[in-house]
Amino acid sequence: MIWTIFAVASVVLLGLSAGVFFGFSSFVMSGIARASDEAAGAAMNGINETAPMPAFMSVFFGALLVPAATGIWGLVDGHDGGVWILAAAAVYLVGTFGVTMALNVPLNNRLLAAHDKAAGWRAYWRPWTAWNHVRTLAGVVATALAAVGLL
Repeated sequence: MIWTIFAVASVVLLGLSAGVFFGFSSFVMSGIARASDEAAGAAMNGINETAPMPAFMSVFFGALLVPAATGIWGLVDGHDGGVWILAAAAVYLVGTFGVTMALNVPLNNRLLAAHDKAAGWRAYWRPWTAWNHVRTLAGVVATALAAVGLL
């Protein structure tokens, strides 16, 4: 019973994380891009400044740690869904967490450091959004894998 609660928490955390990235891919970035380049860059810098707050970071890290621990626990205790939830954690680790750290965060840092904020935004938003699509897809796949682990 307790393992099932953690498995459900894994699905919820992965789904919340995927939803954040989906929102950025589906309307946030294109909405910001409607502003002037300088205003868009400033808005995104503001978002990047507030993102590492506890509400988002607990979901972002929780979506990695809870499924990883739950998957390992499931494998050790013989829960059939353990392998699926561990696979979800692996997909999230590479496709969401890894892409964030290796690609999106460095782009965020370059945007923040840009002397010409308008040019910084123009160089930033398309590659950042493309990598965000990867994070979104990985988050959705990870959520689906974890959900299968509950079946």
